Formats: sequence, C-alpha cells, structure tokens
Amino acid sequence: MKILIQLGKWALSLLMVFVLTVLINMFLLQMYKVDGHSMDPTLHDQERMVISKLSHTFKAMPDYGDIVVIDSRVDRPRSMKDDFLENPLVYLITGKNEAFMYVKRVIGKPGDTLELKNNKVYRNGEELQEPYIKEVMNIPMENTTYTVPENHVFVMGDNRNNSKDSRHIGAIPLDHVLGKKLFGL
Repeated sequence: MKILIQLGKWALSLLMVFVLTVLINMFLLQMYKVDGHSMDPTLHDQERMVISKLSHTFKAMPDYGDIVVIDSRVDRPRSMKDDFLENPLVYLITGKNEAFMYVKRVIGKPGDTLELKNNKVYRNGEELQEPYIKEVMNIPMENTTYTVPENHVFVMGDNRNNSKDSRHIGAIPLDHVLGKKLFGL
C-alpha cells in the first residue's frame, strides 16, 4: 500500500512538471531550433535559440529588425489548440513535428509600403540599410510593391536568395508571430 501511495505521489509530481513546462512553453519561453539556411549569416542551420512568447501571448507588435518565429500557414486561423500542439514536449509524445514554423526578420509593419527594386528593399520610400543580409538580393520580381495590412507584419530571411518569406506566402497575421528571439545557444 505504501508503494502505491509513493507511486501516486511521483506520478502527480511528474504530471505537475509536465503541465508547468507546457504552460511555460505556450506563454513565456520556448526553445527553438533553426531549420535551414534562410537566416544565414545571422543564424545557422540547426542553431538553437530561446524565444520569448510574451509578444504572442499579449498580441504585441514586434519591432523592425526583430527576429521572430512565425507560423507560415497564413491561410488558416490559429487557436489555443495550435499553441498546445506545437509544444516541444507534445512533439516528443506525438512524434509529429511539421515544418511550418519559420525564423525570419521583421521588415514591415501595418501601413508600410515595401518596394523591391534595384536588388534592394525600400520601406515607405527609403532604402533599408541591412548589414545583416548574406549577399545582394537577386529579385526576379523587380519593382514589386507590397502594402502591409492592419494586424500583419512583413518578414524576410537574411539569406534573401534562399528564403521562403512574405514575398511568397504574404504578410503574416500578428497572431501567427509565435515569438521573438531573445538569445542563441
């Protein structure tokens, strides 16, 4: 009988740790691993980082230049269920880890007009100074203009020639911005 009581206490403790970890990952902080080369040279493939989920939790607008993790499935609404299922601990249990989360840099905010011309990015008529990009951008869609809608951001990878970003998937709804990079590991 004492063994069953002890096992019950252990099980309860493990359950509490699991729930607390899931809540921290959903609302406060989360580890993330970069998958691919779209953020070279700033971030590298398989590099780990910690993201703050507070901006997602409180629907805060990221700043220009912030490195963010986004849900690239912009054609569907997000729910609390998504936040739960995208938790690393849940991935360990389910074995599912779909590649729809991207790491990108915020280039435009609501109301901004972005123009891609002469292999450069212009925001509201002014050329962006981007020392972080890997190389000169080869833009096949010369002189393309985007206007960022309300409650959206426009994101691009630092490796512009090897990045699937807002040029391809469109502006990112604010609730699809899952977190902001705090630091790398």
